[in-house]
Amino acid sequence: MPTAHIRPARPEDDDALGRLDRATWSPLHAVQPRPEPPYGPFFSERGPAAECLVAELGGTLAGYLRLGTATPLACNAHVRMIRGLAVAEEARGQGVARALLRAAGQEARRQGARRLTLRVLAHNAPARALYASEGFAVEGVLPEEFFLDGAYVDDVFMGRFL
Repeated sequence: MPTAHIRPARPEDDDALGRLDRATWSPLHAVQPRPEPPYGPFFSERGPAAECLVAELGGTLAGYLRLGTATPLACNAHVRMIRGLAVAEEARGQGVARALLRAAGQEARRQGARRLTLRVLAHNAPARALYASEGFAVEGVLPEEFFLDGAYVDDVFMGRFL
C-alpha cells in the first residue's frame, strides 16, 4: 500500500480539490446542501490555499484538510481548527485521513499552536472513531444543532493538546 504524501495546497489545485469536494459530499458530514452548478472556486478568502493541506497517493490527489484559526481573536491565536477533511472514495482505508490529521498537528505546532480542535456530526461514527484514535476527546456537544435529511443531529466539538 503506498504512503500518502502530504504537502501544502497550491492555487493550481483549486479545480481538482473542487471536484474532490463535490465527489465526497455526503449527508454523513455535510451541513450544506449538495453542491449544484455553477460551482464556485474551492479556495476563497475564508478558505485560502495557504490553509489547506493536500494528500497525494502515487501522484494523484487523494484528500485534503483545511486548517485555520479557531477565531480571529488574538487571545485565541494558540488554537487551530480543522475546518474540513475529505478523502477520495478510492483512497479510503489507506491511511490518508490519518496522515492528514498528523500533518495538521505538525503544521499547527509549527505555527505555534497549543491546541487543535474540530467539529463533527454525531452520526459520523467512522470520523469520530478516527479522531479519538488520534487523541481527540469530546469537549462538548450541541444537541440537535442541525436538521439534516429529516432528523436532528448533534454537533460534537472535539479537541486535543499538541
